[in-house]
Amino acid sequence: MGLMRKALLMRGVWNCLVALAGALIPAAGGGMQAQAEDAYEPQRKRMVEEIASLTRETRFETGRAALGEPVMAAMAKVPRHEFVPALERRNAYANRPLPIGMGQTISQPFIVALMTDLMQVKPGDRVLEIGTGSGYQAALLAELASAVYTIEIVEPLAREAAERLKRLGYRNVVTKSGDGYQGWPEHAPFDAVMVTAAPREVPQPLIDQLKPGGRLVVPVGGQAAGQSLLLIEKHPDGRIARRNILAVRFVPLTDKSGRQQ
Repeated sequence: MGLMRKALLMRGVWNCLVALAGALIPAAGGGMQAQAEDAYEPQRKRMVEEIASLTRETRFETGRAALGEPVMAAMAKVPRHEFVPALERRNAYANRPLPIGMGQTISQPFIVALMTDLMQVKPGDRVLEIGTGSGYQAALLAELASAVYTIEIVEPLAREAAERLKRLGYRNVVTKSGDGYQGWPEHAPFDAVMVTAAPREVPQPLIDQLKPGGRLVVPVGGQAAGQSLLLIEKHPDGRIARRNILAVRFVPLTDKSGRQQ
């Protein structure tokens, strides 16, 4: 075999091997990512089962023997382990709150699911969240609503949550750092509002920014005196109805100085 012909043959073999390797590497990477995600699926399933069980146990307090299928589907889909610090990932699907830094927490999954269900978010709705935290609740709302506007007073948390939500593909979430007590009037009115930290009293600006027929879910009260989860409904004629759902414990809704509002 001539040297030229032999060189061409060897080059062809090499090109085939490179092409084959290039085809295999993305597939292997995708498989590893899928396996990593699947590793949490049994934990999410157990979490959802526990939420369903606790919902039945608390039905006389909440008035709900079961939560809506869209909410439960979102709980089973959103990767909660992506929204907790690396050291807490082993506990990501435990039914309890977890620290996320800066003195803030990610709420107990049962409470997250209950509050989301109380909002009765529908496709096409625009919702407001006060207290972005790590972005977990915003991601759940993004699975249900057309647009989610979320405010976090702790700037580093707001920045990290925005980056995390973008990385995970939640394009219908708009974030900002600021004082959520005043709501977000530029984007009001909202079909539903959720507050994930406890003010002393229900912020009137949030009621004002509700559409007629809208719902506001908020924990209210001081940590010493106790807090109650409230459901506030604005009727089409503007009347406001309030209902206590159950006792809860949240971090306080604070101003920039750290005082509870």
